Amino acid sequence: MGKRKQLSAEAMKEARKSVAMAKLNNCPTSPRKMRLVADMIRGMEVAKALYVLKHSSKEASIRLEKLLLSALSNWQAKNEGVSMDEANLVVQTINVDGGRMLKRVQPAPQGRAHRVRKRSNHVTIVVGEAQVAEVTEVNEAK
Repeated sequence: MGKRKQLSAEAMKEARKSVAMAKLNNCPTSPRKMRLVADMIRGMEVAKALYVLKHSSKEASIRLEKLLLSALSNWQAKNEGVSMDEANLVVQTINVDGGRMLKRVQPAPQGRAHRVRKRSNHVTIVVGEAQVAEVTEVNEAK
């Protein structure tokens, strides 16, 4: 491997070390309902996001809270010597995609049948350090 390629690979590895992700597949909640809760915590600090999820009345918030805790434990496993309080962690991205659909039949009048689509979703959450310090340094330099 060439030197340039090796340096870029090491830089990518260091960049991946500062973020952690967790994924939830085939969650039996419709993506539309899950996106309502996901939009509430996108870009928030982790402690504030956990507080919002814990006190939300939506059922999807329970699953997202567990997923966020899983992402935090993944971050701790990657960064063993660093405490989470000093790291200033935020929810960088959260994606809710449609999953598989279970197709069922609902009886309808006059011998007909309607199809019922029971939707599920896939959720991916990425937790990383906030980039606030770099933005303020750039603004002060101007």
